Amino acid sequence: LLAAMKAKGCSVLVHGATGRGNDQMRFERYTNVLAPEMKVYAPWRDPDLLKLFPGRLEMVEFLRKAGIEAFPGGKKRYSTDANLAGLSHEAEDLESLETPAMIVTPTMGVWPADAPDIEEIFEVRFEKGRTVEVNGETLSPLDVMQMANQIGGRNGIGFKNALENRIIGTKSRGVYEAPGMELLSRCLECVYQATLDRRALALFKPLSSLVANQIYDGRYYDPVTTAAMAGINVFAHYASGRVKVGLYKGNVLFHSLTECPASLYNEADSSMEASNGLNPVSSQGFAEIQSVEARSLAFAGQIRW
Repeated sequence: LLAAMKAKGCSVLVHGATGRGNDQMRFERYTNVLAPEMKVYAPWRDPDLLKLFPGRLEMVEFLRKAGIEAFPGGKKRYSTDANLAGLSHEAEDLESLETPAMIVTPTMGVWPADAPDIEEIFEVRFEKGRTVEVNGETLSPLDVMQMANQIGGRNGIGFKNALENRIIGTKSRGVYEAPGMELLSRCLECVYQATLDRRALALFKPLSSLVANQIYDGRYYDPVTTAAMAGINVFAHYASGRVKVGLYKGNVLFHSLTECPASLYNEADSSMEASNGLNPVSSQGFAEIQSVEARSLAFAGQIRW
């Protein structure tokens, strides 16, 4: 968008985000990072405009008098923002913590209670952390998201009621739908559980959280995000496998993990039955080594109980 604006000779980006939300900060930061020579004008932060339109209701009424129906439905008491990855329902009635999430009419699917009474099987194949196949079909990333949204949505997957911390420091309440993202992430988690050892997982989780927070704050292009993504890509290199799950009324139920060449899982080593894997007697020495530190802490009086 910014490249197209610059090509047309534009020097100011104008957006309609309010002065109390997150999007204003994202528009501002991305413009400053990607096109620092451009200015940003936010009408909802303009004192003169706020005198005329203190809030959305006044704006809607102004449009109505001008013959413009901004909300043809007229019955929804909340607003909705949407994109391919999901959508959020916020504002008006949802601002009250006494309002149940179920006042929302789902857009991308159905509430779990309204989902089919039969389990649907979903199978996905990952290559290096990326989805390449869904239910036997090789698909583009766009087609993957669209299919996952459709399948997850009709099975009541991906609803969340959140009281989140905005960038500007306030809290806001929202009801979210992200059926495809939830479904694919749950499946990919199955692969990572098999390919990451304990220490790798301990690093992977905060890196993922860091990237998520950076994106939330409009900082995707920051060096910190680039560095974190580089670390994540090391782990993603081994995240290949085929995952089969069952979908039932909002639940994602594990069925199988196959074709995962980098899996660290060894059934013989972890079995509770007799096997040719790890010799239980070998654990005796390890347990004794671990006990040295434990006893030292106890004798030094550092254990409180």
